[in-house]
Amino acid sequence: MGAVAGLRTRMPLVIAVIVGLIAVVVTYVVLRRDPGEAGADKRAGCEPIEVSSSTEKADLMIELARRYNASDTLYGGKRCASVTVHRLTSGAAAEALGSGWDEQRDGGPAPQVWTPTASLWLQLARHRETTGGKQVMPAAGTQMPSIAQSPLVISMPKPMAEAFGWPNREFGWSDVLALASDPQGWGRYGHPEWGRFSFGKDNPHRSTSGLAATVATYYAATGLSRELTAADLTQPNVINFVRGVEAGVLHYTDDAVKFLGNLAEADAKGAAMSYVSAVVHQEQLTFLYNKGNTTGDPKVKGKAPTVPLVPMVPRDGTLMLDHPYVVLPSASAAQREAAGDFLAFLQQPAQQAVFAAMGFRDHQGNAGPELTQTLQIPAGQKLNLIQPPVGEVLDKILAGWDDLRKKARVLLVLDVSGSMKEKAAGDISKLEAAKNAAIASLDLLHPDDEVALWTFSGQRPNGAQPYTERLPTSRIRDAKQQLTDIIRALSADGGTALYHTTRAADAYMRERLDADRINAVVLLTDGRNEYPADNDRAKLLRDLDGSRLENSVRIFGIAFGEEADLDTLEQIAKVSRAAAYDARDPASVDKIFSSVLSNF
Repeated sequence: MGAVAGLRTRMPLVIAVIVGLIAVVVTYVVLRRDPGEAGADKRAGCEPIEVSSSTEKADLMIELARRYNASDTLYGGKRCASVTVHRLTSGAAAEALGSGWDEQRDGGPAPQVWTPTASLWLQLARHRETTGGKQVMPAAGTQMPSIAQSPLVISMPKPMAEAFGWPNREFGWSDVLALASDPQGWGRYGHPEWGRFSFGKDNPHRSTSGLAATVATYYAATGLSRELTAADLTQPNVINFVRGVEAGVLHYTDDAVKFLGNLAEADAKGAAMSYVSAVVHQEQLTFLYNKGNTTGDPKVKGKAPTVPLVPMVPRDGTLMLDHPYVVLPSASAAQREAAGDFLAFLQQPAQQAVFAAMGFRDHQGNAGPELTQTLQIPAGQKLNLIQPPVGEVLDKILAGWDDLRKKARVLLVLDVSGSMKEKAAGDISKLEAAKNAAIASLDLLHPDDEVALWTFSGQRPNGAQPYTERLPTSRIRDAKQQLTDIIRALSADGGTALYHTTRAADAYMRERLDADRINAVVLLTDGRNEYPADNDRAKLLRDLDGSRLENSVRIFGIAFGEEADLDTLEQIAKVSRAAAYDARDPASVDKIFSSVLSNF
């Protein structure tokens, strides 16, 4: 994606998802819908084509669509196409297509073309169609063309990679297991100051890198490279291997670029080794990070990090993320012809050069000179590629991961100030909308996850704290119904003690930190701080700074409604190395809650 001579159209908007529409800002991520994408550069009288693109290449695809639309290209010698690109994570798009596309929920009109990060999602979607869903995918056996490729890698800050033995020693999933289970952590390699080994990984239900990493872990556990079966997944040694690897996860996300934003912030403070030991993602993202671009936006020209990342291809097997171009059966004959012309355009050398400038390999898997030089890819590199499992096995892998993943301890903090009485969407209040979203999201948690519930508003009589513990830390399996009943009964009143409550929630969780769990606060607010007794935002941010604390807690903020203080939530997310989510459109709160909980 990079700046390209000859582009005659506007540069794209910043990358957005969740879930996912994400805008990644160097140190944190704010998730918001990007209304400017829909309808961009439509050509009157041309065959309209809607494309749903995975997020990491969405800015590039939007730019190339604009270039295509501006080219006056005619296919068949007489017809033209008008291409519009929308962004959605691969997992969210697969789910939306399978359940029935909703334009408002899913960020754009139903697509005729879907280009996920990997064909894994196509395999999974096809399997789910055969087990109850209606057919929305091309028939099995149909080979999907690729528009670019990038292998899955484990990227590590260069000093850590060198301490391990790179470039003379290969790294793999068995090494992740060994490091994650070693109480000495990096002390084993002479660097106790780096602490325990931890790595960043995406949620496999939503992210391709997360799904591919989980598949690769199962393959590594079995020692196989092809024909993984459902029976293999249930072997005790395989289960223990996968559980051990997951134990090393710092926390999950729905998009690996969040980790890169936080890592860039740590690097800017001279603390690159203090955040995460490794991140699992596609090779292309390592290239972008080392170029100083943590957004995927072609026009970004950031500062290269002081400590670059080294992408290590797992020696025990990896997958090639093939970015397939899937023309959906719902496309008309005219749309299929137009989609074919856009595909041909994307595979032309000029457009392949644009992909290469953003760190992708070409549509045949070949690495270009700049990628090779930037990442020091060995000459004649041979990737140990494993065979993607069939859809049935992928589904079972996801079900198994739900049990084996690292469990969470989460404090849910809900704003119940008087402004939450205002209307959200339809005839319900913002509080009712938030309550419904929170209750629905509980189904995404594992029975062994732990949740506590607080609410907050303004000053209480007799000097009482402006927040209330509604439920102490409890396992979901034991307290889900009680938690649901408590949330349903909440009412709104008072002002917004945002700073004081956030500080107290952070202290509460740090006092109860469980190193074997993901420790986090999820804070939803619709307003700004209205508590004079604690009105110093700068001090709050210093107190929450994860780089200064031995035990830090990640604070995920949800800005709910137009009056919410999104900027403060962004800053809180930045210093606590988490993410802030934009639900200022109240209708998006269901989706946003689901996105937030994908971090656990």
